[in-house]
Amino acid sequence: MLQITPVSGPVCGTIRPPGSKSLTNRAMVLAALADGPTRLTGVLDSQDTRVMIDSLRRLGFTVEQDLPSCTCTVHGLAGQIPARHADLWLENSGTSIRFLTSLCALGRGTYRLDGVARMRQRPIGDLVQALRPLGASVDYELPGTDCPPVVVQGTKGQMTGGTTTIAGSISSQFLSSLLMAAPACRNAVQVKVVGELVSRPYVTMTLQMMQSFGAVVEFPEDLSEFHISPRPYHADTYDIEPDASAASYFFGVAAVTGGTVTVQGLTRHALQGDVGFVDALQRMGCEVTWGVDSVTVTGRSLHGIDIDMNAISDTAQTLSTVAVFANSPTRIRNVGHMRHKETDRIAAVVTELQRAGIRAEEHSDGLTIHPGHPQPAEIHTYDDHRMAMSFSLLGLRAPGICIQHPECTGKTYPNYFQDLQRLCSGVAT
Repeated sequence: MLQITPVSGPVCGTIRPPGSKSLTNRAMVLAALADGPTRLTGVLDSQDTRVMIDSLRRLGFTVEQDLPSCTCTVHGLAGQIPARHADLWLENSGTSIRFLTSLCALGRGTYRLDGVARMRQRPIGDLVQALRPLGASVDYELPGTDCPPVVVQGTKGQMTGGTTTIAGSISSQFLSSLLMAAPACRNAVQVKVVGELVSRPYVTMTLQMMQSFGAVVEFPEDLSEFHISPRPYHADTYDIEPDASAASYFFGVAAVTGGTVTVQGLTRHALQGDVGFVDALQRMGCEVTWGVDSVTVTGRSLHGIDIDMNAISDTAQTLSTVAVFANSPTRIRNVGHMRHKETDRIAAVVTELQRAGIRAEEHSDGLTIHPGHPQPAEIHTYDDHRMAMSFSLLGLRAPGICIQHPECTGKTYPNYFQDLQRLCSGVAT
């Protein structure tokens, strides 16, 4: 358990978060499918990325990682999977199990993918149903469920390709997984999205990265369908941006303390849609300055807002804790898919705000947060890294806020609390 120390005044400083988990795990998959060695820079070292690297090695890929320099070289084999059998343990990494299910469907062998108890509650059926028409053989190990473990039987060395549909309402990672594997299919792939597509910026991110590696993808502006040509990715050097989701906590520090925090390495044109979190803070009253290679947020008097956070739902927990210090209620909408994350994030946020004496209401698609003064509380984190990091903001303004199991931040940001302390102490750079 970790007790957060309140700050005595505005926090001012500059910080650069580690590399993006979303970009790192996508880059790993694209590099594995490329036609030679790809050097990745700015690579995140966390539980989720270690799971991905370990799994690629189990699949027979050569992956060389240099932790001090945050670099990694993945030796791609132009869409071929070296191992004929592999048992992959994905912990609770949703990106890893979803991306690797499609990757394994390109192989020639038997591959089993499993994870922790929570992973076995996270649906993967939409992806499985979308892969089968393309020639993949994917089955659920446990009858009567559409959750992991899944077993992929590869028999031809690559999927056939063709036309398929995929639901977009549960997770954009299903579509991203399918899209990344598509260029390695024998024939062109046509994908149609059924229903609302959640977290659209993450799909845009995937498409931009695929194109950086040489993929040919055609799609309309509304991202309702995609045509992917069969061709291997090109090996290259690829630089990974700092994690915009992680940056939201430091922007939140500026908002709740009335300080000024600059995050280096992110710009208005970042690949990650979560950089748009600062627009929400600006609507609440903060000042935002976009630099050539940085973003600066200055906290001002906060007021509540009514906001659709579907596109940036990974920052909804951050906004929920910032909203506690506004002068009117905040309503967060259209984030019902958050219930299928590491935990039911809507219920968890409401429960923990109430535990800290804050009035909060749960809705089917989101939540409402009322302003208040946090009371001493032991915040439960539900083995969810974002619960731990977002609720640390309460402790900067109120004494007695303790974070249970703070080590869960290791999933995406092992040194978060050290970096937070450095920033609040005025020594972060």
